[in-house]
Amino acid sequence: MTDLPAPEKRVWLRHPSLRIGAVASLVFLLVGFVSIAWVPYPIEVINVGAAMQDPSPAHWLGTDHLGRDMLSMIMKGTLTSFVVAAIAVAIGALIGVPLGLAAAAWGGPAEWFILRVNDFLFAFPALIIAILITTIFGPSAINAMIAVGIFNIPVFARVARGGALSLKTLDYVGAARLAGMGPIEIARRHILPNIASLIIVQATIQLALGILAEASLSYVGLGTQPPATSLGLMLKDAQTYALLKPSLALIPGITIILIVVALNLAGDGLRDQLDPKLRRLGGARGAA
Repeated sequence: MTDLPAPEKRVWLRHPSLRIGAVASLVFLLVGFVSIAWVPYPIEVINVGAAMQDPSPAHWLGTDHLGRDMLSMIMKGTLTSFVVAAIAVAIGALIGVPLGLAAAAWGGPAEWFILRVNDFLFAFPALIIAILITTIFGPSAINAMIAVGIFNIPVFARVARGGALSLKTLDYVGAARLAGMGPIEIARRHILPNIASLIIVQATIQLALGILAEASLSYVGLGTQPPATSLGLMLKDAQTYALLKPSLALIPGITIILIVVALNLAGDGLRDQLDPKLRRLGGARGAA
């Protein structure tokens, strides 16, 4: 893959949404990964005598109702939320993209069947899927990943199918067909690389939605379970003390908002840069 020309590189660097969203997302991701090796205080240690303290040099964000350090909880919770959302996106993409490509490549009854399965999955929100799964296997972060991942499958399938259908009529695809390539081989070698940008943008958007879904599932008790923590579980624990200590809910709530906004900004920036039509439009405005 060749390097971008210097002017095009500068456009990428100057794009405000992409720059702000990417930097902010990387900061939150770094904070989460740092918690694997270090946090100010172990989140498993309960110190009721230090419960609900205000921010101080010892506890920068204060402590919760069990005396746990809020900064440590936010660091661990951010990691959990990112991991659950990222694995859910991976499940959706790894299953949904091949299904979408197969539907576009085969057409006919196979496409009809895949689309009907997609419609069936779309009829069940992630919360309903999580309820069904946890009824059988019990609530956990892994089951939350599976529930959100199943919900992501039809999203990626539709994106992949739509992108593939828009490319099927192009000359190079027709040439590959005349050269004797089968529909799956054409999809793998010629269509998938050209719709990768669509999938990357959709993955960024679904990652933000996955953060919200994980928070929602943990809030209603279907996601992450103690002694682990997540941003949604922190909100659930804080609801009893919301009037007495609003910061217990505000800190994880604001963190969720900032992460989702950062990922959406990054997704918008990627869409603007990776969509050729939008790039040409931006170039025309710049030339004018």
